[in-house]
Amino acid sequence: MPGVSSFRTTFLRTSRGAPAGLLAGLLAGFTALAVAELAAGLVRPAAGPVTVVGGAVIDRTPAALKDFAIRTFGENDKIVLQLGILLVLSLFAVSLGVVSLRYRRAGAAGVLVFGVVGVAAALSRPDSEGAGDALPSLLGALAGAAVLYVLAGKAAPVGSASGDEGTGGGWSRRGFLTAATLTAAAAAGAGVAGRALSGRRGQGAVASRNGLALPAPASPAPAVPAGAQLEVPQISAFTTPGRDFYRVDTALVVPKVDAATWRLRILGKGVTRPRSYTLDQLLARPLIERDITLTCVSNEVGGPYVGTARWLGVPLAGLLAECGVRPPSKGGTADQLVARSVDGMTLGSPVEDVMDGRDAMLAVGMNGGPLPFEHGFPVRMVVPGLYGYVSACKWIAEIELTTFDAYDPYWVKRKWARRAPIKTQSRIDTPKPFARPAAGTVMVAGVAWAQRRGITRVELRIDEGPWQDADLAAQDTADTWRQWSYRWQAAPGGHTITVRATDGTGAVQTEQRARTVPDGASGRHSVFVTVS
Repeated sequence: MPGVSSFRTTFLRTSRGAPAGLLAGLLAGFTALAVAELAAGLVRPAAGPVTVVGGAVIDRTPAALKDFAIRTFGENDKIVLQLGILLVLSLFAVSLGVVSLRYRRAGAAGVLVFGVVGVAAALSRPDSEGAGDALPSLLGALAGAAVLYVLAGKAAPVGSASGDEGTGGGWSRRGFLTAATLTAAAAAGAGVAGRALSGRRGQGAVASRNGLALPAPASPAPAVPAGAQLEVPQISAFTTPGRDFYRVDTALVVPKVDAATWRLRILGKGVTRPRSYTLDQLLARPLIERDITLTCVSNEVGGPYVGTARWLGVPLAGLLAECGVRPPSKGGTADQLVARSVDGMTLGSPVEDVMDGRDAMLAVGMNGGPLPFEHGFPVRMVVPGLYGYVSACKWIAEIELTTFDAYDPYWVKRKWARRAPIKTQSRIDTPKPFARPAAGTVMVAGVAWAQRRGITRVELRIDEGPWQDADLAAQDTADTWRQWSYRWQAAPGGHTITVRATDGTGAVQTEQRARTVPDGASGRHSVFVTVS
């Protein structure tokens, strides 16, 4: 019947048109990622294209934009970045799918271009292990290009330029769907296998952490004073549980380092006796245990990126002295300690600060157990009084002594300050912004910190009224935050509550507002509430 034949022809052309091209492109992209995931499982998980491209994006992101991402997305910034990369890849893939309906070779070549981007990103990473890291992106791109070339031939309408390239503008809708289904199944299988291989590669690290027995400290932390933790609902716990401790770093894939193979090298300017240490050798040394509050330089006024933990580790000053290092004040030639992570991150600390008697350490434990992987297992640096980006190197593998004039670490190259002592800050934990408490007694409470100096006073102001002294919880040490509370007799209406702290030197927290770049935020935290 002519009508039926015409309908069938139109249907076939439509089914092989744009919708089929979109599907072919998506399947090509999916295949490329799945094969790359499988190859990364065989090479190393950190060499996957999403990881290396994401890392390259982070490396080239201006400080202000990264600061915006942390403010906006918090610790989910890496997930947002990865989803963004996948979205861009998907849009790129479907575009190539449509193009390939008429120009199959051009579409396939476009997939290879994405592979070239992945290869370039892999080889440019600071933790690159050479040509092997390029294999996942390369193999994934080749597989994706082949899939798009084949599926485009099956999806192309009869008589199209793509069909005329030699394979099949005349293939049926069933042929395309069959090929697409087989492709999806094979890609899914490759992806699952890749995930399994990546997980298996980390099993040794997991087993080494699970089997690690930390020795008792030679110098235990003093007991936290009974009055350091206030019985106020919604106030931050004095000791932050590991699951709640903030995490701000550039690692899209958390390194899982096998403690049995881990080594720390100490070398560089003024190191007269370069050394290499295993974890067992560090654990055999006298360990110290200390409560220390860490703060991220990306923490806005009133922000969440601060926490206190009980750290166990090797005193860093003694280890450096054993290698012949002297601070500049005692004739040392190096004024900067550059810590390198297994993922290539570099952080620069003042040598004088880590050797001036403070409890700077190479930490092996956190809150009574081995370090969690996301917080640096097997070993990380902890230096009281300095923002994390110049002191808290996680997954540390090397310490090089140099000078500030000779070398700029990762964040300094991105316009952050070379030296970054933590500023005096205070935060209102309760009531929360825009809360609606009832009139009468309202408990206002929070925390204040000024590591190395301690907190001696906290004051509150309601609206534009006078400053009133808050009640201070017991002080643990000058390196930990201090809780405070204030019983406010709240009258109905809208009110702004502002807090300020005074540190152990007598300096009052500044009201001058500053953003986090280049050396940490300043200003006073305030919340607006409506009393009913």
